[in-house]
Amino acid sequence: MFRQKDIEMISRRALEELQMKRLKQTVRQAYKNIPFYKEYFSKLHIQPKDIASLKDIRKLPFTTREDLREYYPFGMLAVTKEQVVRLHTSSGTTGKPKAIFFTKKDVDRAAELIARCLIMTGVAKDDVLQNMMTYGLFTGALVMHYGAEKVGVLVIPAGPGNTKRQIALMQDFKTTTLHITPSYALYLASVMQNEGLDPQKNFTLRRAYLGSEPYSEETRKKIEKFFHIDVYNSYGLSEMNGPGVAFECREKNGMHLWEDNFIMEIIDPDTGETKPDGEKGELVLTTLYREAMPILRYRTSDITRILPGKCKCGRTHRRISRIIGRTDDMIIVRGVNIFPQQIERVLMGIKAVAQNYQIVLESYDQMTVRVEIVKELFDGKVDHLVNLRNEITEKIRSEILVRPKVELLEPGTLPVSEGKSIRVIDKRTL
Repeated sequence: MFRQKDIEMISRRALEELQMKRLKQTVRQAYKNIPFYKEYFSKLHIQPKDIASLKDIRKLPFTTREDLREYYPFGMLAVTKEQVVRLHTSSGTTGKPKAIFFTKKDVDRAAELIARCLIMTGVAKDDVLQNMMTYGLFTGALVMHYGAEKVGVLVIPAGPGNTKRQIALMQDFKTTTLHITPSYALYLASVMQNEGLDPQKNFTLRRAYLGSEPYSEETRKKIEKFFHIDVYNSYGLSEMNGPGVAFECREKNGMHLWEDNFIMEIIDPDTGETKPDGEKGELVLTTLYREAMPILRYRTSDITRILPGKCKCGRTHRRISRIIGRTDDMIIVRGVNIFPQQIERVLMGIKAVAQNYQIVLESYDQMTVRVEIVKELFDGKVDHLVNLRNEITEKIRSEILVRPKVELLEPGTLPVSEGKSIRVIDKRTL
């Protein structure tokens, strides 16, 4: 229907008309084919015809992860099983996973969104993308893989782990682009450093896409500085096709959320009330262009805000800020609400801090931050360690209003994950 440039630069009026057309189709499809939604509509005394404007989306029910788990495995499917070509799941702490289904068109559309993201950040056919995300039931690696192939780049499906092999692949095949978790990127940097490898001299890297776990702007800067590359923030979740829901352009000033495929809302996580652009809250998404499993007003648990104003790149799709945290990742110490990213932001802004850290919750009024620091400091005077510990303690206290206990560790002390990192150890729930 639209060429890539047309849809990215589409006028707001035309974009909203397209959203409305697709929203009506999605609502009818959900109402007709998914018992969960039909029952909910009946309870709320609404019908698809009542959705006559984009603002009417607020009449629709929220969908939660608990709903997806309750109707597992096939209860949220809007087509026959014969029309489905792929299944992805995301695990949950409650035991039951969430099943996400794709038709052939759904697979193609998810790949097209990623292709749009890659081209937006400068990827071309002469690039080589090394995909270090986990291949399997999670969406991240496969959706990125298909999208990169649509662009025409050479894809290396490396998966995570085996870091020395990753380095060899990067050197042998002249990798230019990485798809990687931020924690593994930091670990990769430490291995290269220990091996005496210079990212500028020994590699051909140009950019990296970080995802799968939250991270701070300070972590991005640390990775950019070490590798001498552009690092782009991306956003996605399995329930919304995986990666490619929102992506930074070269301006790196917020992530363009592809509004021809999704309607976004920001709500107060406690009241459910819609918040205006610029105010932070929980991101709610509605699919607009999905066959197998349309989802209405999905509560993502991700905290962000819609950035007001236009982007210098000229794209008209609105931007969201980097994810500030998740409602379910928030920890409470001494009655204070704390997001782990607040602590990471402080740590990664301190030059003496190495790549790894861990937050340990011993009780409801005590938190320990274990942080690795550069090796040279352990060879110096004890006073330097005392001063650094005091500096870290005070900067964290200033950020979160709680004074933590800080432990300084040598590099390599903390366990390393080559997939998603485990930053918080909550002993209160063990």
